Amino acid sequence: MSSCCSTPSRSPTSATSSAPSSRRWLPVAETVAPSSSSRTLAEVADLVRAKNAGPFWLTLDVFLPTDEAFERVAASAVTDPATIAALYRTPAEGIRVFRMPALKAIKISLPRPVVQGSFADRDMHSGQQHVPLAGIVVG
Repeated sequence: MSSCCSTPSRSPTSATSSAPSSRRWLPVAETVAPSSSSRTLAEVADLVRAKNAGPFWLTLDVFLPTDEAFERVAASAVTDPATIAALYRTPAEGIRVFRMPALKAIKISLPRPVVQGSFADRDMHSGQQHVPLAGIVVG
């Protein structure tokens, strides 16, 4: 599993690790106190990642382990442009959501706040932009 993903690892933590074995550090997810029946996207998905889609667009990818998980996430606030707009402080009109049931994947594309590589760009490869999305409670 990629180290840039916020999805919890399914492999056991090594004995030499100083991190707790029960969970990985997820700053956004920890701000939400999910009940036993609700889980964050990071806990449900196999992979949550962000990448550039050219210098002007950002894409967020969510890969789910089962058809049931895909249906649950696809029907949740994760795919609501208003939710994404609030998380990323961008107009909902510019957000595109693509649901791909055959792949058990959801792709969300939105305009980058600044052009990639510009002076104001704080994440040139958009590798950390998945964190707000990963913290959404799916239900």
